[in-house]
Amino acid sequence: MTAALEQAQKALAAGEVPIGAVVAVDGEIIGTGHNERQASNDPTAHAEVLALRQAAQHQGDWRLADAILVVTLEPCPMCAGAAWASRIGRVVFGAANMEAGSLGSLLHVGADPRLNHEFPVTGGVQAEACTALLDTFFDQLRRP
Repeated sequence: MTAALEQAQKALAAGEVPIGAVVAVDGEIIGTGHNERQASNDPTAHAEVLALRQAAQHQGDWRLADAILVVTLEPCPMCAGAAWASRIGRVVFGAANMEAGSLGSLLHVGADPRLNHEFPVTGGVQAEACTALLDTFFDQLRRP
């Protein structure tokens, strides 16, 4: 989670919503990402999607069954779907996402038996640090 928080700090410094993600296999980080929606004008440039793309390129395979996705905020439906599509081995997230969380808060894409791939999810890892970054960003937006 420390590496994902570092990615979130990069997003914050760039004026993006501070969400960071990393993908690791056997403790080695093979993909990183932080939100880049504003900079790229790309609605799909979420931290998780960027990290998963980089990891797949690194592996030379879209299947990431041996990988762990670590992200500072519970993934939205798109990002949970991207994790599902990559056949991710596990997801770990920091802060719960009560507005769009799709790995336990509103939906649970990782544990839906109707889908052809399920994966374990662990939430709440360093949740306070992850939430603090988001609070900092939104407090700055609200200042006159």
